[in-house]
Amino acid sequence: MEYPADIKNRLRRIEGQVRGVLGMMESERGCQDVITQLTAVRTAVDRVLMYIVGANMERCIRQEMDEGAPADEVIRLAIEALMRSR
Repeated sequence: MEYPADIKNRLRRIEGQVRGVLGMMESERGCQDVITQLTAVRTAVDRVLMYIVGANMERCIRQEMDEGAPADEVIRLAIEALMRSR
């Protein structure tokens, strides 16, 4: 699967956020500030994950249906992939 540049850029920003959180911890910032930043990191990672799962599901569903797989099996596999992502 090809990953678009904007998704890679999002991951780079997340990487910077994580480094920022470590810096906050090293400078002994308050736990509320650290929690706020960690929540932002988690939200950003969830968004990237949902994009990748969604794009992968679309590609896989189209491929399976083009190959003549039954729709119910394709849907079941897509749901399993989505559940594994959480």
